[in-house]
Amino acid sequence: MTLIKKVSKALAVIVVILAVLGFAGHSYVNHVEKEKTVATLAKHSDKVLFFYRDDCPDCQAIFHQIYWHNVISHNIILINMNQPQNRHYIQKYQLTAVPTLISGNQRYVGTKQSQIKRIVGD
Repeated sequence: MTLIKKVSKALAVIVVILAVLGFAGHSYVNHVEKEKTVATLAKHSDKVLFFYRDDCPDCQAIFHQIYWHNVISHNIILINMNQPQNRHYIQKYQLTAVPTLISGNQRYVGTKQSQIKRIVGD
């Protein structure tokens, strides 16, 4: 077997492995997005609050970005508003739409990347 064939086979195996890992990661994040855990928030948390609904197209458009940012920084609390026990946050935080990001006195409603980065950090 020539060196080119060996390298080609190795590259093909690597591409397949990366594709499988990418699909598994994507599927896992989609699973996390659909979870309806009850959020418990500390009174003086320094974390960013991300209010979303798992059936909201705008929320879905930015969920992966928010999730992977949180994997690295651990500074975001994901709050699915389709969980009935999380709905009391609507009044507490005066939520009018999702997706909403709140960090201290900063608030952003929408999907604009520059605004999301301003709230969650880089």
